[in-house]
Amino acid sequence: MEDYSGTLRKYMPEVAAPIISRWINDTGCLLKISKSRSTKFGDYRAPYRGAGHRISVNHDLNPYAFLITTIHEFAHLKTWQQFKHQVKPHGIEWKDNFKQLMDPFLQLEVFPQDIKDAVVKYLENPAASSCTDLHLFRTLQRFDKQSEQIFTVEMLPEKEHFKLKNGRIFQKQSKIRKRYRCLEIMTNKVYLFSPIAEVDPIQIK
Repeated sequence: MEDYSGTLRKYMPEVAAPIISRWINDTGCLLKISKSRSTKFGDYRAPYRGAGHRISVNHDLNPYAFLITTIHEFAHLKTWQQFKHQVKPHGIEWKDNFKQLMDPFLQLEVFPQDIKDAVVKYLENPAASSCTDLHLFRTLQRFDKQSEQIFTVEMLPEKEHFKLKNGRIFQKQSKIRKRYRCLEIMTNKVYLFSPIAEVDPIQIK
């Protein structure tokens, strides 16, 4: 049985690494440390055409976000083992497995108290991604190492312009429930943005 703890300690809290290493061995899963992806923190792929379980997690997450994402994806693996494709990806079965897999880490006091409190609250009804739970996401974000200031849509004043990494330019408008209406300048189309979407503020004369 191979011990992956040494590598895993570079990305997650040290005490958690042996548990995840054991999960990798028990399931035969290939865990890939992935490049940064703006659309997701991690993903799970079920066995297909001779390939086994595969999980990828973004390399640049802080240790607590990396661990939570890893647990999230292993909950998908466990759910697939039990039900294959017969249940919804983030249905009650996945939620139950996520809660069960998270429990040992809560017992071990892996997380700082503010993250633990946010995780416990999140576990009341886990969502498809931890970044869709604003309280948990913002709490995790405090532990990010940033070389420069990060701006999110909710930080900008109304009517402020901003640019995405792909160069598209928008103007922030009113808030609708949990999201913000934003007008794309080139197309004059309105899109809904998460409050925590990262953007670059710009000045348009």
